[in-house]
Amino acid sequence: MIISRKIQIRLNIFFVTAVILLITALSMYELGYMDELLNVLAKDHYIFYWMLLVGVFAEIVAGSMGMGYGVICTTTLLFLNIPPHIVSASIHSAESFTTAAGSLSHIKLKNVSKSLVKKLAVPAVIGAIIGALSLTYLGEYYSKITKTLIAFYTLYLGIQILSNAFKEKQNRAMKRKTNLTRLGLIGGFIDSFAGGGWGPLVTGTLIKNTFTPRFAVGSSTVAKFILTITAAVTFFLTLGIQHWNIILGLLIGGIITAPFSAMLTAKLPVKKMFLVIGILVIVMSCITIYKSVFN
Repeated sequence: MIISRKIQIRLNIFFVTAVILLITALSMYELGYMDELLNVLAKDHYIFYWMLLVGVFAEIVAGSMGMGYGVICTTTLLFLNIPPHIVSASIHSAESFTTAAGSLSHIKLKNVSKSLVKKLAVPAVIGAIIGALSLTYLGEYYSKITKTLIAFYTLYLGIQILSNAFKEKQNRAMKRKTNLTRLGLIGGFIDSFAGGGWGPLVTGTLIKNTFTPRFAVGSSTVAKFILTITAAVTFFLTLGIQHWNIILGLLIGGIITAPFSAMLTAKLPVKKMFLVIGILVIVMSCITIYKSVFN
């Protein structure tokens, strides 16, 4: 029942967005701007269309595994030699919309604990601002070092994702205390600085430490939305809008896939997904590290 309601909410969001995009496209066609738009989208070796595919794939992963959108996007963009600060700024700009849709779904399904959101979101906002400002400076002046550090981090996340394919079910009786303030602060900083990682770190920790899964995922998603908006605004104020074709590709790819990700959760073999995605992230991260160090 909950899954069907979640699908219905996402489908409503999808259809509203589809109608808006269709009206926009028809208006541009009538005004004679369509050819110009297609020429703009073809810039930078058709990166818009590549990002469209990345957005679709990343949302499928996030929908089936409950995490991984930022990791997949960051790993791919670094692999394509996009500067680190542009990577994080683009991902957070696109995620502002996709996390809003996810947060709305969880709120309507009553999967959100207000106290948990508050304990996570306040320090996460502080961490996101510090992370965005740090990356803006380091990304511009120490791009090679920053790129290598982030690639090592995505390599670590890839290993963590891969390890999930071999984990047995945890004994739910073993409750572990979680410092939510520290978790939110570190999660916000890492997500903003590295372009992703909130899901594996924060959501994963909450579930591992026996928080009720639906409240862990729902509350973490809402907190993630708040920090994503914070990071996006910070990047906008410091960098302006850059590489909008990357943002648009990731955004549209995520939007057209999000309504169906809940359906995929029950269909896809999650452990095999962990295995495939973990190996993919590890291989791409290793190639990025090699290119950063030896080129």
